[in-house]
Amino acid sequence: MTITLPTRIYNAAQTRIIDAAIIEGGVAGSELMQRAAEALWEQLLRRWPDSGELTVLCGGGNNAGDGYLVARLAHMAGWDVRILAVSAPEKLSGDAGRAYQLATACGVEVMAWQEGELLRGVVLDAMLGTGLDAEVREPFARAIRAINASGLPVVSVDLPSGLHADTGAVLGEAIKADMTVTFITLKIGLFTGQGPDMVGELHFAPLADLPFEMPSPVAHRLSLNGWSETLAPRLRSSHKGMFGHALVIGGGLGMGGAVLLAAETALRSGAGKVSAATRSAHIAPLLARCPEVMVHAADDPQEVEELIGHASVLIVGPGLGRSQWAQDIMDRVLRSDLPKVLDADALNIIAERFVDGRDLGENCIITPHPAEAARLLGWSTSDIQKNRLLALEQLTRRYGCAVVLKGVGTLVAGGDPSGAPVALCTAGNPGMATAGMGDVLSGLCGALLAQKVPAGTAARYAVLVHALAGDQAAALGQRGLLATDLMMAIRRLLNIREIT
Repeated sequence: MTITLPTRIYNAAQTRIIDAAIIEGGVAGSELMQRAAEALWEQLLRRWPDSGELTVLCGGGNNAGDGYLVARLAHMAGWDVRILAVSAPEKLSGDAGRAYQLATACGVEVMAWQEGELLRGVVLDAMLGTGLDAEVREPFARAIRAINASGLPVVSVDLPSGLHADTGAVLGEAIKADMTVTFITLKIGLFTGQGPDMVGELHFAPLADLPFEMPSPVAHRLSLNGWSETLAPRLRSSHKGMFGHALVIGGGLGMGGAVLLAAETALRSGAGKVSAATRSAHIAPLLARCPEVMVHAADDPQEVEELIGHASVLIVGPGLGRSQWAQDIMDRVLRSDLPKVLDADALNIIAERFVDGRDLGENCIITPHPAEAARLLGWSTSDIQKNRLLALEQLTRRYGCAVVLKGVGTLVAGGDPSGAPVALCTAGNPGMATAGMGDVLSGLCGALLAQKVPAGTAARYAVLVHALAGDQAAALGQRGLLATDLMMAIRRLLNIREIT
């Protein structure tokens, strides 16, 4: 049976609390372990029904117990099964120890793992679990390398061994699984950092009804359910002035395309009017591509001042550059109280000029990719990727606005006085790793602000629609996907009234 992924996402400590509450509520730990093994075996058999061979590598915790029970199920089904114990099974206690005894009692072969040991069939990774918070030690590191080099299909128990459950960081070495079956809760590390590259096909098995009182999740997974009322139906008497006037500012010399992408997306996303302020060299190409955009030359930054006065929302940064012209424009932008979206070089200028941060306000959205986030925080890009959730928290605290931390497992927080939880986007695809995608997202965010959607809500909705549009546009394949390919899909998604 396929279980839809839940929306709530937890960390490892919260999962342990929930697991303990389930056991306290009357479901024995041994029963949970048996259910986990059955869920693993069901998915393994569905994906590789004709393999007939299973090699299980077991560690020293409850993940190992799951592995021993899966081995027992496979043996009883007539498969050729071997268990390679990376930790001495005689030291197992509790439910895991009983699982080992059940496996050996039915005749499953258990051997100590040794480097060079031949792996066969499907490999089940039951070595390390959610408790890992330091670099993988030997002999587990060697075992992980051997599994990854085997070329065999790999299934991980709960999460790939070596992956940090809370950050998605690879702790030295980690299994690159073809499938992961996770239990009780979704763990944040499965979806962010390096997690999405390691888990393969993800399946969720709840194992039991969750306790009535649950800890607050660290994030909510974005889905289209619940967004149908974000943009109200338009009255027949509607006019363009009711849906905001977005001003896109950017396009330093040689970078006019970024402004066009943001401006055209803002129009396709429902803004009533869209203007663009850019270098005069870009005027003719922009008008030729999209005559609906009101394009203004702004070779003198002073010319931006009057344009800001006629706008209701600012979208600043696409192709802006970091020249003196760009810095003078940012002076004027930051003096404005209008709702705004800041991206690309607008963020780099802020990072250079406000090293201790700046309160940008709750009606502002910033959309940094990891390198821009690193500059805004004074971190390295690798530090951002090692703990994206912490980076998001620091960005919202330092800049006091809605933050979209882009990348696989895009995270969104802030910009909402009600304290809306962190949002995580699991949609999107690698084809979107191409120039201009961020400009399209900025235009979408700005259009929602122009239609009076609060910044925190606009950021979350825009991230979701942008990612889903990328998936729709990739129907012909991910390679060669262009930012402009998303625009019509964005329009379709914004016009969906009800999702069931």
